[in-house]
Amino acid sequence: MTKAFRIQNPEYRSNTKKTLKELASLVEGEVAGDENAAICGVAGIEDAGEGDITFIANPKYIGRVSATKASAIIASSDIKVQSKNFLHVKNPYLAFAKILALFNPPVALYKGAHPAAYIHQTAVIGSSVSIYPHVYIEEDAKIGNGVALYPGVYIGKAAQVDDDTVLYSNVSVREGCRIGKRVIVHCNSVVGSDGFGFAKDGAKYHKIPQVGIVRIEDDVEIGASVTIDRATLGETVVGRGTKIDNLVQIAHNVTIGEDSIIVAQAGIAGSTKIGSRVTLAGQVGVVGHIEIGDDVIIGSQSGVAQDITSKGVFSGSPAIPHREWLKAQNIFAKLPEMRKMLLELEKRVSLLDKPEEKRGIGEGEKRRN
Repeated sequence: MTKAFRIQNPEYRSNTKKTLKELASLVEGEVAGDENAAICGVAGIEDAGEGDITFIANPKYIGRVSATKASAIIASSDIKVQSKNFLHVKNPYLAFAKILALFNPPVALYKGAHPAAYIHQTAVIGSSVSIYPHVYIEEDAKIGNGVALYPGVYIGKAAQVDDDTVLYSNVSVREGCRIGKRVIVHCNSVVGSDGFGFAKDGAKYHKIPQVGIVRIEDDVEIGASVTIDRATLGETVVGRGTKIDNLVQIAHNVTIGEDSIIVAQAGIAGSTKIGSRVTLAGQVGVVGHIEIGDDVIIGSQSGVAQDITSKGVFSGSPAIPHREWLKAQNIFAKLPEMRKMLLELEKRVSLLDKPEEKRGIGEGEKRRN
């Protein structure tokens, strides 16, 4: 279950204690060194002390291995240092995540529904829920088993939140929207705000009713202060396993496929279709009514203005294949020098068009020619 949060405190040690051999079994790794070394905590490579395990996922930190005081290091098999205990794995970052979760068990949640929460009499509430003070649940809403709703959460009329989902403080799930199982939504995010739809009436704008919903599929995580607009008609959809960073805007009728990554400050305009396993890096902007296919990566601060159907890496505004963008960037840095050269060439060409007398060619030079 994903519903409880975890706290990592430098002064705190859990009661969990494992040998390096036991951890190797957990993450399907191999021990190089003392397999009986006792591990009771996880720390960064510079802060780790005796009893801690640390990790290296980026090669630029290899130089810090010899100085760390950690009892063991999670790393790929090509990193080896004498007198250090290693837990060699294929994916150090994934192994680190699993071990970190082991040593930081979930903090216990409030059990049941707090008396200071408002729950409409027609709402359906599952078992083993954690409903904190000042939660507001409207009529005909459905809350699944094991759901955790933190203070200030609003669940609109006929909205549905499925099993083992956690909504942190001040999250709003507007009327009719659907949240799947094992979803995490962080503070102050809004699921189902009105889509930005207006019809022009002379110099004024007439609001178009937004009567669709948002559907969030299972195992999605949504960061803080994210806004996902309801569809004008039909659904705005975020596919299973997709992860959305903080401060992202997803407009009405957008569809995002499975296992995609949307990084902070990205914005997706209305009716755009995003495929599965797509990555939109920080501050990417996507115009409306286009399609991005599966397995596409869009680099930071890029602007996507047309369909991208073939998988690959794209950058720039408008976004083009990343290798072409790198070539363009290299040229861009040389533009001042190129402009200077071009002006000089233009000057020379203009002289060639003038009569010889005006070019300063004398009689003696003419005879030599």
